[in-house]
Amino acid sequence: MAPRSLPFEAVWASFKTEPATAIFLLGFAVVFGFLFVYPSHKHIENNKVYDLGGYPLLSAWLFFAKRYDFMRGTFKRTGQNMFRFRVLQHHVVAISGEEGRKVFFSEKSFNPEEGYKILGGPAPRPRDINISSVEESNGPFIRHVLNLFRKDRMMDIIPHLMEDINRRMDDWGKNGEMNPFKEMHALVFQMTVRMGTCPELANNEQATNRLSELFLLHEQAASPISLMLPWLPGFSSKKAAATKALFDFLSPYVDLRRRSSVQSSDSIDMLIADGYDDPTVIAYTLGIIFAGVINTGMSVCWTIVHLADNPEWKEKVTLEVKSLLLNHGSSSDLIHRRFSIVPLNVWEEQMPVLDAVIKEIIRLTVSGAALRRNIGGDILIAQKTIRGGDFLAYSLGDTHFDDQIYSEPLSFNPARFLQGREDKNGVSFPFLGWGAGRHPCAGMRAAKLEIKVAIALFLSKFEYELVDASGKYPKSLPQPDRNDIQNAKPLGEECYLKFGRVENVG
Repeated sequence: MAPRSLPFEAVWASFKTEPATAIFLLGFAVVFGFLFVYPSHKHIENNKVYDLGGYPLLSAWLFFAKRYDFMRGTFKRTGQNMFRFRVLQHHVVAISGEEGRKVFFSEKSFNPEEGYKILGGPAPRPRDINISSVEESNGPFIRHVLNLFRKDRMMDIIPHLMEDINRRMDDWGKNGEMNPFKEMHALVFQMTVRMGTCPELANNEQATNRLSELFLLHEQAASPISLMLPWLPGFSSKKAAATKALFDFLSPYVDLRRRSSVQSSDSIDMLIADGYDDPTVIAYTLGIIFAGVINTGMSVCWTIVHLADNPEWKEKVTLEVKSLLLNHGSSSDLIHRRFSIVPLNVWEEQMPVLDAVIKEIIRLTVSGAALRRNIGGDILIAQKTIRGGDFLAYSLGDTHFDDQIYSEPLSFNPARFLQGREDKNGVSFPFLGWGAGRHPCAGMRAAKLEIKVAIALFLSKFEYELVDASGKYPKSLPQPDRNDIQNAKPLGEECYLKFGRVENVG
């Protein structure tokens, strides 16, 4: 049987990139370790969930710093379909396999709000800067998101999105090289600001860029130690400062809209009309931007990269995009304005190839962990007890890279999604990229539209190829960082797009 304690090699590997933090953590564990160490047998007497035991501080570090590797490696090492560990005083059960997945995404007592509140990623939170008046429940926020992305409003905003994207693409020039993980990500940030804030901010490119910089500072401040020990001086102060900077930045725009004599259907105005105070308006606005950018931006980038590496799929998507132009508007009109009049139902229902490509990109790159907390009583999964109050984690990669569901799961093959073949053999929830079961993604409509309009306009305006720093085709593609709990950022050598403007489009 494998040892119950965490392997020192795995812990040490996770420390290599942050030696200063490692020294602090190891010292902290030596001096105060008795506060965090629990006998490994204490919590396995009444259930059969495999308990890792060992130092909760170290298991917590791995969970926040190397989440994908920690979960995948532990399942492989132990041969178990569940294991229990501790994040300080909290008990977490990691789950794998179809039976566990089915219950995880269907059980009404498994609450995502409570799960993400403690174990989630570093989203800006009002309580980080001692603002406690904001509603903690996700219910009002989700209702706002669904109302914000209703069909009539989405149709109204498409022309503005196209103008935003076209303006930014024109700034690239007629030809050159650019980093897709910077420039394409910036396009998505611009679109999300357009859909989630107000025109005064979205029309100001300098201000939008500054907001993007503040989000990056917040992301960099949210280190594993600040997530594990938010009360610890020094490590948490940077995150609090970054959160305050975001609130301070948006505050004048909320005040501007509150004083306006004309109400619009834009997000901030909708929140004001619903009677929310300024902290709540700002918190919900930041939540929309954060949720709208973290995966959508990277999905656009990875789509462009994989299409460059797979010319046959690039051609298929390009032909599908060209059919939109042939059927909408005049060839004498500007491309982005022809796309602006494409009905929403066409974007959503009549692009099967691009839909399949997007789904495959998400399957390959989005491999974080879904989180829950059991707010009910004890629940049995495969004869193993999930206790009331337990936190739960399910790695999306457990499904997306399962060769029993997807043949050659690490290969890029959008054809697997063209005819719904992911649903074969009655597999429960074979695709988790847009949520599943009781909690589908509320912003899915907007995210899909952002990806599609960005890809469509890019392929219509430019020819491009993938190159490395020397201008040659890369020896290998970059790979997503599966341990990044926010974005699937690229690992390996940087790649670039060598692009040239298309002069004539039919």
